[in-house]
Amino acid sequence: MDREAAGGQAPAPLRCSLFVIDGPSCGRSARVGRDPVAIGSAPGSALMLDDSTVSRHHASVQTVPGGFQVTDHGSTNGTFYEGSRITQAVVGPGAVLRVGRTSLVLRPDDSVEAIEPSARQSFGDLDGVSLPMRRLFAVLEQVAPTDSTVLVEGETGTGKELVAWALHQGSPRRSGPFVVFDCGAVPRELIESELFGHVRGAFTGATSDRPGAFVRAHGGTVFVDELTAMPLELQPKLLRALESRAVKPVGSDNPRPVDVRVVAACNTDIEGEVRAERFRPDLFYRLSVVHVRIPPLRRRREDIAPIVKRILSRLGIADPGPIEGPSLDRLTAHAWPGNVRELRNVIERAVALSGTRSPRFCDLRLQVGPAVQQEELRVRTESTFAEAKEELTASFEKRYLADLIERSRGNISLAARVAGLDRKHLRKLLRRHGLIPGGDEE
Repeated sequence: MDREAAGGQAPAPLRCSLFVIDGPSCGRSARVGRDPVAIGSAPGSALMLDDSTVSRHHASVQTVPGGFQVTDHGSTNGTFYEGSRITQAVVGPGAVLRVGRTSLVLRPDDSVEAIEPSARQSFGDLDGVSLPMRRLFAVLEQVAPTDSTVLVEGETGTGKELVAWALHQGSPRRSGPFVVFDCGAVPRELIESELFGHVRGAFTGATSDRPGAFVRAHGGTVFVDELTAMPLELQPKLLRALESRAVKPVGSDNPRPVDVRVVAACNTDIEGEVRAERFRPDLFYRLSVVHVRIPPLRRRREDIAPIVKRILSRLGIADPGPIEGPSLDRLTAHAWPGNVRELRNVIERAVALSGTRSPRFCDLRLQVGPAVQQEELRVRTESTFAEAKEELTASFEKRYLADLIERSRGNISLAARVAGLDRKHLRKLLRRHGLIPGGDEE
């Protein structure tokens, strides 16, 4: 990474732990430090494995400058990294090791307090002067140059795709393709075909071979969004693709090798989905080699001013004046259930209605939040019964949805469960009333 962009300081090393992600001792872990962590079947090993194919003193891992040193101690069945048997190698966070029938992954500790905040106030198209964002930047600085799989968790509109794009741009794969696959935007029955591709004749309408997202992303990065919308029966196939670095198109018996980095994202409590048995734990562990969470905008209100400045700059306004005063106070007071995406819509709308190409921030007429929240539901007796009923229903609908999405902190899946509505139908209603981006889809 660019040391100068980071304030002239090298990123602080991440604190990692070794996690067993499959094999007889799945779930065990050990913290990795400067002293070697012994891996083996011998009692007393720092990471003792109940695996008959693992030697008593099989291997060790320790922190060294530039990464983590893995040393095989003459084991019978060997230590493997990226399919090759190694004697000694320095690997980065996210590395997956194979010893016997057991797979291990080096995962950065989840506690962001253990990570020294970055000196930078932006990463890619993400802006933030707040401590939570600078800690997020510190993690992204570390993992961007690696091939580590990253799981990004955050509410709707926080910028999960921006994180994925920044990781891609900060990696050696930046010249390769960046492919976005949204599980929530594809019918369930087509997800496998869209993700892994299909061959001619695989199903009705398959008139030719079609590469899936993984193949199109070969040499680059595939961003799998709305991860928890993936059907449970398809999750083992994604797991196999991650482990084998190959995909099998629908209708084909021949796996196709792929070289991709995977960044996945969800806006739900994915660990809760695992506990509820709606998401496979082995796939979760494989995807969350590095697990980052983007804080919602309401918890980092000091970031609103720099984000507004970036939005105005992108709109071609080089000198909007100071981002301060009553207008900023109004933005800061809002709860932002739609997060940065909602903020961007507010600013873009105000600029479009300003009547000038270079408005000053202090002159913008900001319409923050649904105006109906400030009004009482009133019955207009001067209208016909049908017209009055339609107006009242629309007002109720908007007020209910605005409160629902705010209480659900922008989590549409949670809001749908609370309201007893289908998620796609709820998303359509939210768009209709301008509570999330997009127009009426009817």
